[in-house]
Amino acid sequence: MTDRTAAHFYLDCDTGIDDALALAYLLATPRAELVGIGTVSGNVSAAGGARNTLDLLQLAGHPDIPVAVGAHHPQAGTFHGGAPHVHGSNGIGGVELPRSDREPIQATAAELLVQLAHQHAGELRVVAIGPLTNIAAALRLEPKLPELVAEITIMGGAALAPGNITAVAEANIANDPEAAAEVLAAAWNVTLVPLDVTMSNVLEERHRQELLATDHPVSQALGDMLGYYFGFYVDIFGRACSAMHDPLAAAIAVQGVELTVAPTVRVEVDTTSGPGRGQTVCDLRGQYLGFPDQRGARCRVVLELGEDFASHLLGTMQAAWLAEDSLDAAPVA
Repeated sequence: MTDRTAAHFYLDCDTGIDDALALAYLLATPRAELVGIGTVSGNVSAAGGARNTLDLLQLAGHPDIPVAVGAHHPQAGTFHGGAPHVHGSNGIGGVELPRSDREPIQATAAELLVQLAHQHAGELRVVAIGPLTNIAAALRLEPKLPELVAEITIMGGAALAPGNITAVAEANIANDPEAAAEVLAAAWNVTLVPLDVTMSNVLEERHRQELLATDHPVSQALGDMLGYYFGFYVDIFGRACSAMHDPLAAAIAVQGVELTVAPTVRVEVDTTSGPGRGQTVCDLRGQYLGFPDQRGARCRVVLELGEDFASHLLGTMQAAWLAEDSLDAAPVA
């Protein structure tokens, strides 16, 4: 349940397994009021992501949040078919959720974002956890969007860490480098949550078992999904566990976790056709002086956290689910 001081958020996603965790977190934290969701092709198609999102919202008891389908193809090239080896053929590890009877709204994701930015001018915060195609489209639709949005938090890129789709490129950025370059060049306050921090914060099998043991349909669905996701990461970490890309970006967006190293620096995206395509080139040369302010820099790059994120993630969601159960069990006056 959100409180009256909760900030308004728009979520742009490609609803796979870690997107589902991010969505569950945003619905659970009292710091956020989710006012709209757009989907983009990435882990799954934009349409498939919208179906997953609608079904998750129904399962979580939040069926009224509008969901809009966004771009199917990136700015250059075509959608490659998703990442079934990571997220399963349906994007959520093969888990079959009860189908919502709702459908996406008629507006596109870019149109929904622009509409919400005007409705909540100066207050709306954006969390983008998929390729940035919809965000770039919204910028072209409304050039004043950076003035209307308080901040945008992006899960994407790699500053010093290796990439996860090429040697240097992270998937969300690499899936549409042209859109990412456009978004990161815009004059708004950006927080970039790269692989440097998402790969160093891990959900373990004991956390998955904790989700499965919690008597709430969303918790058990997430636990089931993570079983598939963990299988992919065995070859990366050497054990059944997973990185926490998207939920970490969501928690940083709502200021739910402490950041210990997060310099504001200049960031550019490589849009060439060579081996660097999709790389986020972060100017971190100031690290030897403690990252002094860089003139003209607007992108805060999160490199380290000051706390255990898995405990925060599960604790936030479980507190909300417990509160729901208490309300359901309360006698009617």
